[in-house]
Amino acid sequence: MGIMQDKRRVIEIPLDDIYPNPAQPRRSFPEKELLELSRSIRQNGLLQPLSVRRTKNGYELIAGERRWRACRLAGLDSAACIVNSCSDKQSAVLAMTENLQRQDLQIFEEAEGIRRLIEEWGVTQEEAALRLGKSQSTLANKLRLLRLTQEERKKISENGLTERHARALLRVDDVELRGKVLDAILAQHLNVQQTDQFIERILSEKEDKPKNKKRIIVKDIRIFMNTISHAVKTMQLSGIQAKTIRNETDDYIECIVRIPKTGPAASRMTPPPEKQAAAPEAAQPPDSSMEDNQEGKPVSRIAG
Repeated sequence: MGIMQDKRRVIEIPLDDIYPNPAQPRRSFPEKELLELSRSIRQNGLLQPLSVRRTKNGYELIAGERRWRACRLAGLDSAACIVNSCSDKQSAVLAMTENLQRQDLQIFEEAEGIRRLIEEWGVTQEEAALRLGKSQSTLANKLRLLRLTQEERKKISENGLTERHARALLRVDDVELRGKVLDAILAQHLNVQQTDQFIERILSEKEDKPKNKKRIIVKDIRIFMNTISHAVKTMQLSGIQAKTIRNETDDYIECIVRIPKTGPAASRMTPPPEKQAAAPEAAQPPDSSMEDNQEGKPVSRIAG
């Protein structure tokens, strides 16, 4: 990469002349950890020098921002540094590479750092994996974490969930459902195994739900208008003087069907109330055991 170190000399540089690297992948610096590191530096000194490069504004950090912050907390005025001669791009790559090799980098910071390195190097995932000493599948799994929303990443990070928790969540494609699943995992304090089982159950229940019946949508409204016309014509053929009133605008078609309650056909269809009440009795067949004689008197007939 053509990076030169100034004869490996360690020099003291005022902390106020040093500023963070904008390409630093680490975004989280827990206060508790910084305080612990600052106490150690106050007692034992800075054991590992900072790595910086000269710029027109002073010195830009390449590696060691956490140590730089801890030195400031410890009340130091300066820190031991190794000065490197490198370009902006080389500084960015070094900063990301150095942090990616550390174990305490937050999972989404690591994934974002890998993505940026691939862009900076202009290489494939496989080539980046070789440079970083990781397998291609490991690199791909870390990059997949970036499919989670910013809100989901924040919840996972703030609640101390692991990379395996995050990868399990990726099985849920529906963003709304995934958010509910994540909230349930946090509320129930599920470990990785319990999370896998919970998500498996959620996905199984989703697959088992009966699919809604397909609705047949007919776009041509003429079919519906013909159906109405056919129904009215059928009533007219039966003697019912039904008619339709149709009004059409730019936005809709209004169709009113008027069916008269009076008239010959309507009377045949709907008998008066008093006849409706008497109808059951009139409809009963005559008693087969009785028959009128010529004089109009009933004669009892008993089957022999």
